[in-house]
Amino acid sequence: MDFALSAEQIELRDNVLDFARRGLGGEPEGNAPASVGGFRRDLWERCGEFGILGLPVPGEYGGSGHDMVTTTVAMEALGEGCHDHGLLFSMHAHMWAVVTPIIAFGTPEQRERYLPRLVDGSWVAAHGISEPGSGSDAYSMRARAIKDGDDYILNGTKTFVTNAPVGDLFVVFATVKPERGMWGVTAFLIEKGTPGLSVSRPFKKLGLTTSPMGEVVLDDCRIPVANRLGKEGQGATIFNHSMGWERSCILASQVGRMQQQLDACVRYAKEREQFGKPIGSFQLVAAKIADMKVRLETSRLLLYRAAWQLSRAAEGGAMEAAMAKLYISESAVASALDAVQLHGGYGYMQDFHVEQQLRDSIGGTLYSGTSEIQRMLIARHLGLSPV
Repeated sequence: MDFALSAEQIELRDNVLDFARRGLGGEPEGNAPASVGGFRRDLWERCGEFGILGLPVPGEYGGSGHDMVTTTVAMEALGEGCHDHGLLFSMHAHMWAVVTPIIAFGTPEQRERYLPRLVDGSWVAAHGISEPGSGSDAYSMRARAIKDGDDYILNGTKTFVTNAPVGDLFVVFATVKPERGMWGVTAFLIEKGTPGLSVSRPFKKLGLTTSPMGEVVLDDCRIPVANRLGKEGQGATIFNHSMGWERSCILASQVGRMQQQLDACVRYAKEREQFGKPIGSFQLVAAKIADMKVRLETSRLLLYRAAWQLSRAAEGGAMEAAMAKLYISESAVASALDAVQLHGGYGYMQDFHVEQQLRDSIGGTLYSGTSEIQRMLIARHLGLSPV
């Protein structure tokens, strides 16, 4: 078992870290001209130009075709160097829930039409499956798609859609045959400006505030059969494929932030003095930092194991993805709480951005399947049948 990165991976990591610090610098919730819900389109385009959005995309569509472990290395470095984790979350949603299913299930025409624009930063993508009445029970959706000649007519509402207010392309799920349950669910590609498609204003959220989220409403939205992603009834397969990628990779940047957070806490513990000595010399403070280090390293191991397993898809990896998602998300919250406590009153102040790390981390226990869902998936892979 070799844990060493290759020379090429180390070079990529260093380049991405430098890009994140120099090209994506600034405060995480800073104002920007022409932003929607805090979303910085200029930074998004910069990431496209650098190549972030095309890391796992084949070269013929403008990407760099990196394997999953190498892509994860780059996304972790991005999280370590960039303070704007809302922007990074939007990128993860774009890449894992839209780009990868188009690569895996799209027709040649769909790949040619959409992937280059999703890779170079000119388009932002969004993925809609959750509805006001269905969250974890994703397949109990009410959105309907009715075949009408060479078109489908879609009606329904999707909520908690990351990137919806700024989206240019939407992957939306609707059921074609309700009586078939999950096997009637079908995926569709809908472009911004399509008649019958509308999006809400950005929701106000606890954290990740620079990643706009909203509703997508379909009102007799007519799209051609050519814009169906995959086959009729293949929506569940496509969604599970997306979740495999998301759960394996979406918290890579969070691991990078945990490294950034640990480094900041170590510096603060050496510089901040109380009772005539650095606070890091007190056992209870040092123990908190030691716990943060253990969480970071175990999170990193689970992250890279899930990425490695994902690259060997024929051998499964769903349980590894669930374990990574569960452990990293909950570790990030625990370490963020420790960071607030270590900084004392300063950690509670918005000007120091320590409290923001806590607000941002809480979402990780909810999106891409709650912690409860991850525990249920792990139990099922162990041969149990929890209800």
